[in-house]
Amino acid sequence: MVSSIVESVVAGLAKESYMKDGDYIGDDGMLCCGKCHTRKEREIDFLGMGKRKVAIMCKCEADALEARKERERKEEEMHSIRRARISSMMDETFQTATFDNFRKNSGNEKHLSIAQNYCKEFKKMYENNQGLLFYGTVGTGKSYTAACIANYLLEHSTSVVMTSFVRILQEMQGFEREREEAFTNRLNSVRLLIIDDLGAERSTDYALEKVYGIIDNRYRAKKPLILTTNLTLSQMQAASDIRYERIYDRVFEMCYPLEFKGISWRKREAAQRYEETKRLLEG
Repeated sequence: MVSSIVESVVAGLAKESYMKDGDYIGDDGMLCCGKCHTRKEREIDFLGMGKRKVAIMCKCEADALEARKERERKEEEMHSIRRARISSMMDETFQTATFDNFRKNSGNEKHLSIAQNYCKEFKKMYENNQGLLFYGTVGTGKSYTAACIANYLLEHSTSVVMTSFVRILQEMQGFEREREEAFTNRLNSVRLLIIDDLGAERSTDYALEKVYGIIDNRYRAKKPLILTTNLTLSQMQAASDIRYERIYDRVFEMCYPLEFKGISWRKREAAQRYEETKRLLEG
């Protein structure tokens, strides 16, 4: 008798802890939510103690919990993307490059299409160790297109590093062997490595050996590489210096070549700035 009274009091106190304004007891004797009108209790059998009512989440509480988990998941995803972007080594200039901002014209629609398809098919590109080689004259959008690929993949939680051989060689200057290995391992650990301005590095034995080593490491690891260069395809194919020849042989083996040509965007923008400044200053 006393035991059942105590149990009844405990059950009542427990119910008060999760009962909110507007909640009510349904026809079946179960507590219901005053908002969504779904149960907040159910009966379960306790071994040797008979049936007992226990609290459960109503639909609106379950929806709220799911929404909170989704917010936390998205926050963690954004945090992960921010970390990946910091680790990407990308110049600030290119961090806002996206396919949505891509300035299309009749000469670069193919570039945009190939870059977007590369991203959509990246799983296959990765499995096949398939990279890209963007070659052509200065200012035609090679680096920007490569950055669009980098940013798209980063947004989709794919690890990317985008840098240049000039910067790599500057970073490695003076490194002890262990630090150099750690740095090159980092370049080789990401799913996609993008290196800007192949051919702009100094043509010393040391520099060219490092350039070859980085490209060859990706080849041996079976991981894709995207390169940009101001060199022409014929210049690379006709290289007579064995140091360059072995670099370009690896590049052609790993990368699908795509030529960029046309009027330099930089020159076009410089001309527009000049005209705008002239209009403002001279009237």
